[in-house]
Amino acid sequence: MQEIFLHYIWQYQKITALPLKTIQGEALQVLKPGEYHQEDGPDFFNACLIIGGQRWAGNVEIHLKSSDWYYHRHEINKKYDNVILHVVWEHDIAVFRPDGSEIPVLVLKAYVPDQFLADYYRLIKAKNWIFCEKDLLTVEPIFWLKWKERLFLERLERKVKPIQILLKENKNDWEATLFCCLAKSFGLNSNSEAFYQIARAIPFTIIRKERYVAGNLEALFFGMTALLDEDKEDRYFCDLKRKWKELKKKYQFHWRGSIPLQFYKVRPDNFPTIRLVQLAGLYQRYPNLFDVLIHCNTLDAFYKIFTIEIPEYWNTHYRFDTVSSGKEKVKKISISFRQLLFINAILPLRFLYARYFGNDFSEELLDMAREIAPERNSITDRFKQLGITIESAFDSQAMLQLKKEYCNYKRCLHCDIGKKLLG
Repeated sequence: MQEIFLHYIWQYQKITALPLKTIQGEALQVLKPGEYHQEDGPDFFNACLIIGGQRWAGNVEIHLKSSDWYYHRHEINKKYDNVILHVVWEHDIAVFRPDGSEIPVLVLKAYVPDQFLADYYRLIKAKNWIFCEKDLLTVEPIFWLKWKERLFLERLERKVKPIQILLKENKNDWEATLFCCLAKSFGLNSNSEAFYQIARAIPFTIIRKERYVAGNLEALFFGMTALLDEDKEDRYFCDLKRKWKELKKKYQFHWRGSIPLQFYKVRPDNFPTIRLVQLAGLYQRYPNLFDVLIHCNTLDAFYKIFTIEIPEYWNTHYRFDTVSSGKEKVKKISISFRQLLFINAILPLRFLYARYFGNDFSEELLDMAREIAPERNSITDRFKQLGITIESAFDSQAMLQLKKEYCNYKRCLHCDIGKKLLG
């Protein structure tokens, strides 16, 4: 038995129609169960009850056992002085207020229908992957759609929170904030934190100044990652190293990334060398990239912005001084990578920007997410195997939120699907 299940029973009054009685034998009538409170303090605020013919207004506390009141030291916490009812699964000890009066107790165990309890145990019974995997398809598609919309926006909110902090640190400089977000996304999973550290360490005023000189941004990015520390005979490498020495002296750079760049088990097109030079090319082309991106009204317009050229050197290289095998390959930013950039960097930033200026952008964001192909990963693949439709980034982002924030933590009674299955 979980305490959260008792919260659910009380919140939605999933009890029998029998007259309720406290353990002290007084008749109990629930006029209002109260407002569910998930922070420090009683579980339900502002409940309205009739106990023994007397009307009460106050708070309700819920435990598995009555003795948990003392186990959690509520007797010394003034927040619990206004508790008018103690709801428990098992009653094993009397609980008293500071004035010596006994707190009325309702034992839920006697009032929960057997079938409802059986459904709950069936829901939380251990499964191979998630608790409700055999029942997912019994939920109507329209119900799934509404829940997915909430999940998608929840995930978007989660991505927005660190950007809000970053924006504040950047003194509301949206261009500088975009640069950090894009750098992190260009690094993908293997190098995201390293790229982010680099972006944070370079004042954006320097990006604005140096973008006009060909190769300076590349030299700046590679130099900050210590990739130019070695001695090589490669002409392109030597040119970048010379530029880096000039920039380092000009701006008095002393910082070096504490996280080494990862090449191992990374696809060559995602090597940090390729992604850094693409990021440099993007900022060499667009001096006011945030302003350009924020006014993109279509995905096609967004994709065109990321159609950039990088030095021909990289057509035959993935790393310095090492010619790649096979024929030349122009290192373009693929459509799938542009979609990842849009989902992980642009979408949250646009959402924050709209909210910052008091605009409701949620419907437009939902529509744009429905135009993007879904991500492919172990979570989305498993949901598809269970019969859940995943046709767009809207679907895949929603299901990632569901698995990571609900299923993994067994939060079935906070999940609309779990509550639906319980009736």
